[in-house]
Amino acid sequence: MGLFKFLSDMGEKMAGLSDAQLKEKVEKDMPGKIANLAISCEKGDAKISGECENDADREKAILILGNIKGIKSVDDSELKVKSKVGTGDSEFYTIVKGDALFKIAQKFYGDSKKWPALFEANREVIKDPNLIYPGQVIRIPKNV
Repeated sequence: MGLFKFLSDMGEKMAGLSDAQLKEKVEKDMPGKIANLAISCEKGDAKISGECENDADREKAILILGNIKGIKSVDDSELKVKSKVGTGDSEFYTIVKGDALFKIAQKFYGDSKKWPALFEANREVIKDPNLIYPGQVIRIPKNV
């Protein structure tokens, strides 16, 4: 937990959203997953607080914010996680030119047919498995 850096010129074109709109975005993509959610953003530096059930939900919230164009960092130091089960069971990966989910699955799992697991783990930030882009950051769960 801490500060996560992102490429601020990449991401979903939602730059200039208010704190309330950022909160609404996370709540829409993760309904009911974070209690007492609060988000503040100043000059591209977002801070998120609240309480979530597990580390996967924490990571998803970080990625939702970090994959918005104009966000350069996300501080989750005030986002509490109830269960420590699964902590550290994934890593973040920044997509590069030429990547596809099947190529990423081959790289991390040694099996390109495991790409649906990547898609499912990242549904909050990948709406279509055929539409990923360089600079986008996704979760790579270790156990699939």
